[in-house]
Amino acid sequence: MNSLQLTSIHLRVPDLAHSVDFYSNQLGFAVAQRTATRATLAVTPGAPAILALTEDRAAHPAPREAAGLFHAALLLPSRAALGSWLRFAADRGVAFDGFSDHGVSEAIYFGDPDGNGLEFYVDRPPAAWPFAPNGELAMVTRPLDVPSLLTTAAPPTATPLTGARWGHLHLRVTDLDRSEKFYRGALGVAVTQGSYAGARFLAADGYHHHLGLNIWGRPHAPQPPGALGLAEATFAHAGESVPRELHDPDGIAVRVEPLTG
Repeated sequence: MNSLQLTSIHLRVPDLAHSVDFYSNQLGFAVAQRTATRATLAVTPGAPAILALTEDRAAHPAPREAAGLFHAALLLPSRAALGSWLRFAADRGVAFDGFSDHGVSEAIYFGDPDGNGLEFYVDRPPAAWPFAPNGELAMVTRPLDVPSLLTTAAPPTATPLTGARWGHLHLRVTDLDRSEKFYRGALGVAVTQGSYAGARFLAADGYHHHLGLNIWGRPHAPQPPGALGLAEATFAHAGESVPRELHDPDGIAVRVEPLTG
């Protein structure tokens, strides 16, 4: 059994209706519950909610120099599923930022209406992951073969996110060493790749990464309390007996819950 899972992302947004429309109609999430100021979404109707959106019209975006969310990454169950989702999203006008082959995975990058970074990806089999001679993971960034991905796409479906789950969280931080130390203690993760320029990747259970940290753009301020964007990320960890509400060294809220099931 995996000992660590990223189970939920909570975003603070300025316009709930706009955000719900994007995540449901353009990305394929299903609305689980909705009130005037909050909505939760799942990958399919009836599935557990994995995304929460809370409207706060008085909140402001974090400044560019602040730490915070780089992207939240949704893991699709197969290459065919990712190809099918790509067709679904493209047909609905999603503006993509990039398509990358990381050796361990194939990834599609874009942002939501408020600039929150998102990655939808599929893993390669672990036996195909690249490693350096010293045994460290050697993730790369190469152009993704999009035509090949589309060739393998499954037939269209009204529920293109069936079987998907959060795969990893990637944060901008002000100090890699300090953040690494915090998350190693909080989540029981270890560094899987520390040689990628300006970044560090950490994971449990031999995964390529449950958490990415970077200092790209040289952020030098903590995440402001109550800012738009990432309000909280929730991990389920096998070593927990009761839920914990934490803040990392840059003020980013992290909830750690017992892993069940």
